[in-house]
Order: sequence, then C-alpha cells, then structure tokens
Amino acid sequence: MEKNKPKKIKPFMEIFGEDYDPNQPEDDTSQTKLKISHLVPFKDHPFKPYEGERLSEMVESIRQFGVIVPIVVRKKKLKYEILSGHNRVKACKELDIKEIPAVIKEGLTEEEALLIVTETNTMQRSFTDLPHSERATVISVRHEAMRKQGVRTDLLQEIERLSKSPNDYTNLTSSPVEKKLETSMSKVGEEYNLSRNSVARYLRINKLPNQFKDLVDSGQIAIRAGVDLSYLKPESLDIVHAIITEGNFKIDMNRARNLRGADKKEPLTFEKAEVIIKGEPKEKKSKPPKYWNNIYATYFKPNQKENEVKSIIEKALEMYYKSLDNENVPEQEVEKEGLEM
Repeated sequence: MEKNKPKKIKPFMEIFGEDYDPNQPEDDTSQTKLKISHLVPFKDHPFKPYEGERLSEMVESIRQFGVIVPIVVRKKKLKYEILSGHNRVKACKELDIKEIPAVIKEGLTEEEALLIVTETNTMQRSFTDLPHSERATVISVRHEAMRKQGVRTDLLQEIERLSKSPNDYTNLTSSPVEKKLETSMSKVGEEYNLSRNSVARYLRINKLPNQFKDLVDSGQIAIRAGVDLSYLKPESLDIVHAIITEGNFKIDMNRARNLRGADKKEPLTFEKAEVIIKGEPKEKKSKPPKYWNNIYATYFKPNQKENEVKSIIEKALEMYYKSLDNENVPEQEVEKEGLEM
C-alpha cells in the first residue's frame, strides 16, 4: 500500500443519496425501492421546485438512464417524507414511473431532518443561485445547528466534508450561549462568503412570513427593508401586506424604518401605514408673505378677531374686482346702458 495515498472518506452526499460512485458496492440495508404513491413532500419545503428547461433536462436524463441517485426519506406514519429528491420525484411523475430508489433515514430530530433538506439543496443548486428567502432558510438552519447544544455531530461533520470547510464543531457544545451565537454567525459567514452583518440580516429575513419573503425575492421589498419589517407585530404585518400588494408599492429602507418606528410607539393603524407607504407629504400650513405684517398693522387692530379680518378682506376684494370689471366695459356698452335707463 502506498504511504502517500490519501485515506478514502465517505462523502456526505453518498450517505444522503446525493452522490453516486459506480465502483462502490451498494448498501442493501440502507437503500430500497419505494412506490412514488407512498411519498409525501417535506412539510413547508423551503425550496422552489425546478421548472422549465431545468426540469425538462432532469426528465430527459431519467428517461434515458433512470434514477441513478436515490432520494432520501424518513418514515412518516404510513407514508415516507421526502428529505432530498423532490425534483426527481416530480420528474418521475411526469414519466409515469411508479417506483424510485430511496435511502430511509431513521432517528432524526426535526432540526436534523431540516438540516439535510437545506444542505443537500444548497449543494445541488449553489448558494449564490438561491433567491434571498432560500438563502435565509439555509443560513438560519445552519446557524441553529452550529449553536445548539446536543446536535448530532456526525451530520455536521459530513456536511463540513461536503462543503470543504475547515470549521470545527466539536468545541461549540461547551461554549457559553452568547459566545456560541457570535461564533456560529462568524462561521456561517465564512462558509457562504458573507459578512457577519449579512448573516444577521438573513436570520431576520427568515423570520418574515412567506408572503413577505416572496416580495423580498421579487425585489418589491429591499432586503434591508425586510430586516426592519421583521420586527413588526403580526397584525401590523397583515396591514402592511394588504397595502403594498393592493397598490403594488415598493418598500425601501426609509419606509420600512418609519413603519418599524411607528409600530414600536403604538399599534400601527391602516391609515398611518398607508401614509408612510404611499409617501404622501404632510400638508404644510402656508406662511403669509413678509409684507403682510405691515398691511395688517396699517388696516387692522392688533386684537381684531380673525373672522372680522376675513370678512373685511373679502368685501374689499369684491369691490376691487367689481371696479376692474367696470373699467373693462366697452364704451358702446356704456352708451347703450345709458339710453336704456
């Protein structure tokens, strides 16, 4: 045996059905075939399914070669919940394929199941290709896995091998909560080439309801504006969503910051939110011109009532414009009026 030959490490994708090595014998105890009718999607699956050309390519590949990479599932009552392979199942349905190779994982917590869902999807699609809402989910799940005590280190280590990151999770479980929170945010940033502030922003975006995440993805809500909106009360978010979708308004940082400030002071009303979102300027009271003070002092008493001043001005203007009309009457009209009198 060669001394310098590297030790073969079993990759994470192989364990979870996302990799395939034709030279490696199959493990009959972990891989089986399941009826597609017995499969159910992962609850609240955070990733959008393939569509268009990408789905067509997968359908054509499966048509020619079959499903090479098994999907990953876990038992869910009488069905099997898909953790990885939603698009392969979708392609098989289009081809009317009845069974699909699968790896059944047992003994997973909800956090570990979601970790598999997010990590395998990230590796398939590339983090930079994901929309903001899906990036937020990935970062939130990975951040929670890093900082949470008692999480299974075998899952984390396999993910690390797959992503080729030197991060060490073994020391996290003994750290204080505050230190773990800060350390995990930094580590997540290193993995996805993001600043610590960007990680923090995505963690806040992940707290938004799904309908707001869609608006962030479409650009109708700026990502930093989404951070401020994530602090709004649920009932306030309902109001804001109704206004921006009905009027197709965009929310920038200033509007979001103003909404957050208003909601913090008192319950946000529909009227107040509408003014902030529409950006309607407040009515400004017009100031009288500078010369008005001299005119007022000349013709009115200092303590004269406002309604009296208003009445005098109206009568004076009425007389003034009447005199102008008389000056503009043609001479023929004046003579005619004189004859008729």
